[in-house]
Amino acid sequence: MNKYKITIIMFVIAALCVKVFGQSTPYSFDVHKTGQGKQAMIFIPGFACSGEVWNETIERFENEYTCYSLTMAGFAGVKPRINSSFENWVISIADFIKDNDIEKPIIVGHSMGGGLALAIASDYPDLIDKIIVVDALPCLFALTNPTFESKEHNDCSTAVHQITALTDEQFYHMQKLSIPQLLADTTMQEKVVNWSVKSDRKTFAEMYCDFSNTDLRERIQNIKCPSLILLESYFAYMKPAIEEQYKNLKSANLQYATKGLHFIMYDDKEWYFTQINNFLASY
Repeated sequence: MNKYKITIIMFVIAALCVKVFGQSTPYSFDVHKTGQGKQAMIFIPGFACSGEVWNETIERFENEYTCYSLTMAGFAGVKPRINSSFENWVISIADFIKDNDIEKPIIVGHSMGGGLALAIASDYPDLIDKIIVVDALPCLFALTNPTFESKEHNDCSTAVHQITALTDEQFYHMQKLSIPQLLADTTMQEKVVNWSVKSDRKTFAEMYCDFSNTDLRERIQNIKCPSLILLESYFAYMKPAIEEQYKNLKSANLQYATKGLHFIMYDDKEWYFTQINNFLASY
């Protein structure tokens, strides 16, 4: 075989390798897989958090389920990607499920991750088996502004400028002050603060602004699957407003924690696991 033919064959092989291996979808998150169960659970963390927020939860379920914990691009030290947005993240997670032939997973989401779980189950109702939403609402900002309407073209430049203009010390102190309002367990507060500090500032600002403009109240009427909604104890005093937000989700099983704050998986741990176990055993 002459050198010319060898060159042509090597070129073809290289082209095939690019076609097979070089076109993998650049998902908007890093993923850690554990467990070997027949059914999958996909864990989506909240705003600026690492997938490590689910470590204790995954330890409880990895013997029965294949568990995928995500850390979204730009959060908690994961490299940011261009075109980060709530809607692009919804599409990216759905693509990940389809591309990897993950059949009827259970999606578990906290905070903004809970919003993503609601949106995925709304837009891809036949893709998901169940959702577990941990302290998230279809439209958080309508809770304090009853006339809230999302903007078609939301300008996030002011938020980006304000956050990126902070020094590292100023940003750290901002997070240090805010986290105790969300997390009662003092042993976990510094870890959560550090996830925020490791996040890309531009992504942090853009995603906060974008999620602030997200309204899923009408969209959730498309959800077909069983839906467990775990809410922090404070929301028990606002049940009419909470139930109004979820009125279009006919399968919603609303449960209110007995203590603690936003990070229910840390602050009311045993109640949290009891609710999930009961839900999984019921369907």
